Amino acid sequence: MKINTVLIIIQRSNGDVLLSGSLISQFNNKFKPSVIDLLVNEDTLSIAKTLPFIRYVHTFSYAKKNNNRFQQEINIIKKIYRKYDLSINLTASDRSVIYSLLASKNAISAVEKNKFKSWWKKIFLKLHYNFNSERHILHNNLKPLELLGVQYLNKLIPPNYSHSSKISIEKRLIKLGITEFIIFHPSAQYSYKILSEDLRNKLIYLLDDLNIPIVVTGGFTEIDKEIKDSLPNLPSIIDFIGETSIEEYIVLSELSKGYIGMDTLNMHIAASQNKRIFAIFGPTNLTMWSPWSNELQVATKNNMPIQTYGNVTVFQADMPCVACGEKGCKNNGIISECLNNISPITIFEKIEEWLLIEAL
Repeated sequence: MKINTVLIIIQRSNGDVLLSGSLISQFNNKFKPSVIDLLVNEDTLSIAKTLPFIRYVHTFSYAKKNNNRFQQEINIIKKIYRKYDLSINLTASDRSVIYSLLASKNAISAVEKNKFKSWWKKIFLKLHYNFNSERHILHNNLKPLELLGVQYLNKLIPPNYSHSSKISIEKRLIKLGITEFIIFHPSAQYSYKILSEDLRNKLIYLLDDLNIPIVVTGGFTEIDKEIKDSLPNLPSIIDFIGETSIEEYIVLSELSKGYIGMDTLNMHIAASQNKRIFAIFGPTNLTMWSPWSNELQVATKNNMPIQTYGNVTVFQADMPCVACGEKGCKNNGIISECLNNISPITIFEKIEEWLLIEAL
């Protein structure tokens, strides 16, 4: 099959979109299509634009769905209908599969393991695979290459950024007199994935004693604003919260010595850049979402208070419920008690140990 045009559909979160970069890059290297387009949810557009080899990004908006569902569907279908030699859908939802089937006669898609949900999809799809929550998201995303008979590398590909973004960050660091620094990213998309203010600030006070600038990063959400307002004013703590675009953050991450912070998109960006990572996990399923180590070409499936593999150290609470995989305790969407049971001193000691070894 000659593939000149391909549509890749990823209607999930920012992390899913970022971690599709390896599929896109290796697909492009093998087939060299003239066009690779994406279809993503609108709230992931910024990170989608940083992926390599992409010509155009179609977007689906949940806000538009609520206001005028059918008009949005009609507009998307008009743009993609039979426009592609191949469609690859990394999301098992009904809508994503239908988009994939409409975009190309040759549709590859993830499907649910549940046969009652996936039987009709298997009939119409050219090729399919089970989306498996017991498999790392990188492996899920690379599965279409396996179906196409392509040998692939189990490595994350870092996102792109513009020259202007690089110049902007470099100038700012020079102005601040910063040469070496570590990123601390205390935020996440959801409240149940972040440390309490008390524990976060205890960790910040400890990090201030490392005698290296700690650049604190974050976005523009209410969660980010609350963290920014509560940051202690300390000599080594540099506040960048709400002050970088996604591309500028990617540059900042690339220039850093390492990443300290929560289980979120920024952690995966650091992993793709082979940075030293100290990741703080709450209820999230490690099997699917632990930081990938390009150095070892593995992640972790094991829950334990502290573990290190390659360039990655993961911290979890020593509790029997970890990791439950829910959105906070009892799915409350707000608080995860496991995060309140991770000691800032334990995190600090591992970071201090790394820096001492680096200095030898």
